[in-house]
Amino acid sequence: MCGFTGFVGKLDEKEAVLTNMMNTIIHRGPDSAGMYCDEDAALGFRRLSIIDITESGDQPLYNEDRTKVLVFNGEIYNYQELRKELIEAGHEFKTNTDSETLLHGYEEWGTLLLKRLRGMFAFVIWDTVTKKLFGARDMFGIKPFYYAQMNDTFLFGSEIKSFVEHPKFDKELNEDALGNYLSFQFVPTNETFFKNVFCLQPGYYLTYEDGKLDMKRYFEPRFTGDTDKSFEEIVEDVEQTMKESVEMHKISDVEVASYLSSGVDSSYLTYLAQVDHTFTVGFDEQKYSEIQDAKEFAASIQMENDSKVISPDEYWDSLSDIMYYMDEPVADPAAIALYFLSQEASKKVKVVLSGEGSDELFGGYNIYCEPLEYTGFNRIPMGIRRILGRFAEVCLPRGMKGRSFLMRHGKTLEERYFANATTIFTEREADKLLKKGCRPGIRKVTAPLYARVKDKDPVTKMQYVDMHLWLVHDILMKGDKMGMANSLEVRVPFLDKEVFKLASTLPLDYKVRAPKTKVALRAAADKVIRKKTAEKKKLGFPIPIRVWLREDKYYGRVKEMFGKPEAEQFFDTKYLNRLLEEHYSGKQDNSRKIWTVYVFLLWYERYFANGKPVHPYVRKQETPAA
Repeated sequence: MCGFTGFVGKLDEKEAVLTNMMNTIIHRGPDSAGMYCDEDAALGFRRLSIIDITESGDQPLYNEDRTKVLVFNGEIYNYQELRKELIEAGHEFKTNTDSETLLHGYEEWGTLLLKRLRGMFAFVIWDTVTKKLFGARDMFGIKPFYYAQMNDTFLFGSEIKSFVEHPKFDKELNEDALGNYLSFQFVPTNETFFKNVFCLQPGYYLTYEDGKLDMKRYFEPRFTGDTDKSFEEIVEDVEQTMKESVEMHKISDVEVASYLSSGVDSSYLTYLAQVDHTFTVGFDEQKYSEIQDAKEFAASIQMENDSKVISPDEYWDSLSDIMYYMDEPVADPAAIALYFLSQEASKKVKVVLSGEGSDELFGGYNIYCEPLEYTGFNRIPMGIRRILGRFAEVCLPRGMKGRSFLMRHGKTLEERYFANATTIFTEREADKLLKKGCRPGIRKVTAPLYARVKDKDPVTKMQYVDMHLWLVHDILMKGDKMGMANSLEVRVPFLDKEVFKLASTLPLDYKVRAPKTKVALRAAADKVIRKKTAEKKKLGFPIPIRVWLREDKYYGRVKEMFGKPEAEQFFDTKYLNRLLEEHYSGKQDNSRKIWTVYVFLLWYERYFANGKPVHPYVRKQETPAA
């Protein structure tokens, strides 16, 4: 696991610039560093040693005649199988790393290499002869890959912050991203909050040659629902496939541990992996803590569990540094809890397993039950439901029971569902809040996705949308960034090529039987772990934001931020402060709206309002002792 950064383009003092770029992502790889520079390109690497932990595993890596150079972030779990095949084809390996497999695999198979890989990855290969750059990102988007083309320079890397150190990088806010961010709580496209900086989408590769950038898709997740197997046979397949995936994801020269919540996903993984250490975090407020349930489960399978209670002060005090690590604002409160979870794990291990992806693959979100419920109400003609929904939105008070139901069911699935997260601001609300207004953008994002699965059942449509939006831009982004902020590799066995191959064949009835979700997966887990855990309803990562925002101390922090010039620059602060006062007084629960704006302003302050962002390592050294 590591991080990389670099550029193609003419520049004096390449090595000095590249060193500064690499230093911004030192948290991704504190064990070692390496660089390659020639007249046309510069590739930098920071290493966290996991496989072949000797110096021979350092990057950049080269092929036999040193005409190709690689920097790589991730793990290739089937590298030994590919390595054997490549050696038989005549390739000479100098290391025992999975990284070198990519170099020789690209020489042997070209872009077809990507279809043979099983793992999580983002990498680039620079051809020193043809002056061509090749880069790729894994099929699910587990590892990040950013790029920017400006001022005759092509920049690439694991994190955007490294670009800021390049003299030809124009750091400009992409204010157009604010509208969708306020609704989604993240930027839901390949755009970022930095103008002309993009993320390479999952399942894509790119080439850059002679100033021309080209991109192609090599993988698209397709749910066929096509199986003739009985439910019992499918459950057996789930059990065997998950066992095999977990074993593959445990390949490491260092200890592998596991995150553990009270839910079925992490509990089932933990049981299958038989790790020595598990890690859990929670809060003092009992309903916002899974620590006790996690400890009980760990004890039931004779495993140790290390837990931490996150105090409100350390949660809030960490926010600015976390915005640095995230690169972009993601207003999911669970991201901050993940930071502390990875921090605890990193005290003992370098690698953890985590349960991301099971809900998207196996049908796990509670909202997936919605199309299968209230079938009687849904028989009412859509024209009448639209009238009822519009009436509820305009005439009924916010918070009134039934208002949200009528609003949602006054729209088609394609109109109302755009991510597992609850809508933060509607487009009408975002337009009212933003000083420059908000152009409608939600349907522009989701319509092309729904068009790809127009013949599928509603649950499969929702899964497909979530795999492209919620999973990539929220779940996996925060999982990677918060893990690497603490130099911790997070592996996700559910997001595996073979697991997806099986999950894609599941018919609706094997995924969701309202009110039950993840039917086949729960049945497999129920065979080996306690029923209380296997059958537990999806909870998510509960965070007491709504409680804290009614306490003077944290209400005051937000109030102060909403009074700054940065808030006035972007938002109607009268409207903003009204939301805050309504929540503080208990009239409305506006916590998610308030949090979404507050997170953006914290991020903007760190990256734009105060000049160049400073790494937390440096910041702590510069802060005078109390």
